[in-house]
Amino acid sequence: MTAAWRNLKKECVTFFKHIYVGEDRVLVFGEGNPSPKLLLVGEAPGEQEALEGRPFAGKAGIQLNSFIEELGFSREDLYITNAVKFRPTRESAAGHAVNRTPTAEEIALWRPWLLREIDLVKPHVIATLGNIALRAVTGRSIAIGEVHGTCIPDTDPPVFALYHPASVLYRRALSETYQEDVRRLRQLLENNPLQTLPKKLQ
Repeated sequence: MTAAWRNLKKECVTFFKHIYVGEDRVLVFGEGNPSPKLLLVGEAPGEQEALEGRPFAGKAGIQLNSFIEELGFSREDLYITNAVKFRPTRESAAGHAVNRTPTAEEIALWRPWLLREIDLVKPHVIATLGNIALRAVTGRSIAIGEVHGTCIPDTDPPVFALYHPASVLYRRALSETYQEDVRRLRQLLENNPLQTLPKKLQ
């Protein structure tokens, strides 16, 4: 780990301790190749990720590993992180902590840190996984259903939008669409990592 990485993590931990005074929030930072061709950005850690201290360690991680293999990579080839780096929870009817979608405030608080992380990694291409990651990386109010399988206009490095791997687990009808989107991302990476694919939105 470089001094820049150590400083980023130290500053980040200090910042959120002041924001959430007295709360024991486990921060799950990104991992992988520090100079990757592809950076993957997810939403936020779940229960398993918080326990293991690494992104995509649960069921969605199994789906993600399959997706990575289809791209012709291993996890070690890529850098993987989340837009929000602690597990957002709510209390269930049974009184248990369960996952929830990050709030707009949480996304906004984490965005500067995410952008600093991306700047350190300097990937050729960023693939966002789901709505939260897409909006956090681009800073734009974009719906994944409108842009999945394409590069977002005017992004540097190119930002390629994908559904979150977990969405395929819960919506099997998306499986074929997801496979096609992954194929397009692989084509982008193989042909020219600095050239965007034809865009659905201009």
